[in-house]
Amino acid sequence: MASSASVDDNIESNPLLQDFDFPPFDVVEAKHVRPGIRALLKKLESDLDELEKTVEPSWPKLVEPLEKIVDRLTVVWGIVNHLKAVKDTAELRAAIEEVQPEKVKFLLRVGQSKPIYNAFKAIQESPEWKSLSEARKRIVETQIKEAVLNGVSLEDDKREQFNKIEQELERLSHKFSENVLDATKKFEKLITDKKEIEGLPATSLGLAAQTAVSKGHENATAENGPWMITLDAPCLFAVMQHARNRALREEVYRANITRASSGDLDNTPIINQILKLRMEKARLLNYNNYAEVSMATKMATVDKAEELLEKLRSASWNAAVQDIEDLKSYSKSQGALEADNLSHWDINFWSERLRESKYNINEEELRPYFSLSKVMDGLFKLAKTLFGIDIEPADGLAPVWNKDVRFYHVKDSSGSPIAYFYFDPYSRPSEKRE
Repeated sequence: MASSASVDDNIESNPLLQDFDFPPFDVVEAKHVRPGIRALLKKLESDLDELEKTVEPSWPKLVEPLEKIVDRLTVVWGIVNHLKAVKDTAELRAAIEEVQPEKVKFLLRVGQSKPIYNAFKAIQESPEWKSLSEARKRIVETQIKEAVLNGVSLEDDKREQFNKIEQELERLSHKFSENVLDATKKFEKLITDKKEIEGLPATSLGLAAQTAVSKGHENATAENGPWMITLDAPCLFAVMQHARNRALREEVYRANITRASSGDLDNTPIINQILKLRMEKARLLNYNNYAEVSMATKMATVDKAEELLEKLRSASWNAAVQDIEDLKSYSKSQGALEADNLSHWDINFWSERLRESKYNINEEELRPYFSLSKVMDGLFKLAKTLFGIDIEPADGLAPVWNKDVRFYHVKDSSGSPIAYFYFDPYSRPSEKRE
């Protein structure tokens, strides 16, 4: 009895199950995921049973209760998934991996519910259909389309196969992302000779030294090093734009584009399996390929998407060719040995040098004028000019997952809040996806 009461108490205090205005990002931990998600799914299963028994083809008896069920799971799972993206840990990964199949199973049951599907069809076929607003018609049509794409029309054996595919695709998608993050964190290059990183701005040298300190090189300084080069975005972009050491640029470029392509973190078999399963899913749903499945809920078609891509390609081709010729000419004028054979790791470097030459702009000299606070102020003023809204800090109003995260509210012309958003501008390679 004591053990049972303890479990109940833990469920009662689980932050994922509390009522909240803003997600409790500051207190949710890996230990809350398994019991929280399972308790929530149990409750939602009961709600879904009740909805299927009482469902009617009307807004209050169908759309509203269904939205409450789906929205509750979306919000809670969104908290967990977001934390995995910005505050990743092995414990959180393990917890999510364990309950993820249960979450997918429930969503498949919702998507494949014949009573709910039939009720939406009945609304569409009712005499009241013409009097519905365009927004409500769109909701009904989307629900019917999504139900079909979720396998509601499949027979038992095909539905079982479809559900297995969905479970595996979800698992593979998460594993793919984890491998990319782990491979990004894995690459480290310690540099002790300043000649090897000649050209890097002072701020980038400082960041590289700071990274070295965090990796155990306590005496690292921006001036004397050592410097740690990583694939973290600020370091990566700095190397590709400013490092005069072409070999270093090539090494970093290749490391970046080949992330998660070898060893234990190799995503190649995962990609192949995802493509295979997507094709199987498309065929089960009577589509020719997965692109058609993807476009089924969008305004465009595969043909229109390809047509747009071709228009963009043809319109930009000559300009792009001219840009490359300009880079070749400029790099040759600077005595670059690679001028006649520019590679991917040369483009950003020489583009930056050409820009500096043409416009006499130096990134480091401009930096003080474009501090984060000044850029944000300018952005918010532009938003006010264009849309008549005010964006103001609201730090402390909502819990955050890291002390550097900012929170803002958006107000309309009358001063009433109409939206909120988080702002997490800094990279954290050890736990945050780019």
